Parts: sequence; structure tokens; C-alpha cells
Amino acid sequence: MVEDRKTFEQNIILKDRRRLMVSGVRHVESFNEECIVLDTENGVLIIRGAGLHINKLSVETSELDVEGDICAMEYLDGGVPQRKGGFFSGLFR
Repeated sequence: MVEDRKTFEQNIILKDRRRLMVSGVRHVESFNEECIVLDTENGVLIIRGAGLHINKLSVETSELDVEGDICAMEYLDGGVPQRKGGFFSGLFR
């Protein structure tokens, strides 16, 4: 059951699965060429794809502009995903 929570207006614009613009971004938790994890006004948003590149992150307007092959976008309930293992376990997968 989804708990009642206050949501904020957030726009997500996807153009041709190659360019993504997201508003309401608080900060970028992590990013690489395959995954971007964002803390947004409406929760944690995970963007998955290939060759992902952050073109612009505006602190004043809380907007993010991403390019790459975008495969999926997903909101997580319960906060930022925790990585298992340490720093080196992520490098040697």
C-alpha cells in the first residue's frame, strides 16, 4: 500500500529516448554511463541506459539535462539504494 505523501510538481520530458530533461532535482546522488540516481522533490529517481551524459545541472532552477540511450526511469520508495560492499567492490564487478 502506498502511503499518502505530499507531491510536488515535476516535469519529465523525454525526446526520442536520447534526451531527458527533469525538473525538481535536489541533487545527483550518483552517476555513470549506465545509471543516474537523482534525489528529486517527489523521491529518488533512477535513470538507466547507455552512454549517459549529464549536459547541465542548474541549482537555481533545479533542472537536469541528460543525453544518451535512455532505457528506463524508475522512482524508488524508501530512499537511496544502498550499495553492497565497499568502493572497490563496485569497481571490480
